[in-house]
Amino acid sequence: MNRTSARLAAIAESATLAVDAKAKALKAKGENVIGFGAGEPDFPTPENIVEAAVRACRDPKHHKYSPAAGLPELREAIAVKTKRDSGFECQASQVLVTNGGKHAVFTAFAALCDPGDEVICPAPYWTTYPEAITLAGGVPVVVQTDESTGFKVTIEQLDAALTPRTKVLLFVSPDNPSGAIYSPDEVEAIGRWAVDKGVWVLTDEIYEHLVYGDNRFVSMPTVVPELANQCIIVNGVAKTYAMTGWRVGWMIGPSDVMKAAINFQSHSTSNVTNVAQVAALEAVSGDLSAVAMMRETFARRAVTMHRMINAIPGVSAIVPQGAFYCYPNFSSLLGRPLGPKGTVSATTLELADVILDEAKVAFVPGEAFGTPGYARFSFAMADADMEEGIRRIAAFVGA
Repeated sequence: MNRTSARLAAIAESATLAVDAKAKALKAKGENVIGFGAGEPDFPTPENIVEAAVRACRDPKHHKYSPAAGLPELREAIAVKTKRDSGFECQASQVLVTNGGKHAVFTAFAALCDPGDEVICPAPYWTTYPEAITLAGGVPVVVQTDESTGFKVTIEQLDAALTPRTKVLLFVSPDNPSGAIYSPDEVEAIGRWAVDKGVWVLTDEIYEHLVYGDNRFVSMPTVVPELANQCIIVNGVAKTYAMTGWRVGWMIGPSDVMKAAINFQSHSTSNVTNVAQVAALEAVSGDLSAVAMMRETFARRAVTMHRMINAIPGVSAIVPQGAFYCYPNFSSLLGRPLGPKGTVSATTLELADVILDEAKVAFVPGEAFGTPGYARFSFAMADADMEEGIRRIAAFVGA
């Protein structure tokens, strides 16, 4: 008899966290490592949010259990914030507050998937999605995209992936890791496809406010209202408000599905930490001035990173349209000697290890996102470090 269940033994380690951990371990040994791996803002949480949490710590009512679905005032505020930011109208009863966006993703798939149900999962995808689908009993059906289509899936590809077992389409815009954003017309077309085919949509809107240039975020159930009864929205405070460590996310969906999800959470985690919920309440209820400052900084870095990466011979990347990632094609660097040791890498997984060991730069290889040959670079970091890290890679590959 195995000591560990087959279900948990099959889970792959989070590649993004693994890269970040290895980089931090080298730093702890005194190595001058520059890490592009972690997907979190490099800003502190805004002071008004921190102060709200400090006050909550001192309030005895927050020292006790609270409703499993979330503080009533936070659920209401999330409903109001959702209408304000995306135009989608929902009731507080349709909101479940979760332990971060990742928890919302898992709970959503757990609420929708029976064993064998298929989930269309466009690649590149955030590394956690397939694991969450599989843990929920679903089957990820990967649909490949690349820079020729702007890393966006087409209706023709969705039709080809559709089977009688298809239950859910995973939709992410702005996207992690590619930084791509679907246009309003593209979002509407995919939403109408889902309605016509009777397919649920799980739309991850965690990067809704991190949009650059002329690009625009739109929420699928807003532009396709008839989708609302077969759509789950997941979101959270992590990226927008620089609150990755506070662990507050949420999911929004039809009442029957949300009832099942809330029952599930009542037996798994119960309530999210009350102090963090109060901090999230302050975040979603306040203005977006701090968010605008962070977005302006990210937009500037996106331009710089794109220019520097594309200056490396043989390397190309689309302009980051949203989130805080650049996703260059590194396939031309494979199979040839690189660096002072003349190391040859067969995969971007190997290349990432070599560059970390020899150039002291950490990035996440495309294998983690279902698209070998690519690499994810976060620009949620100090400008000087970002520029130095790319210069090191350029020097390593002989540019």
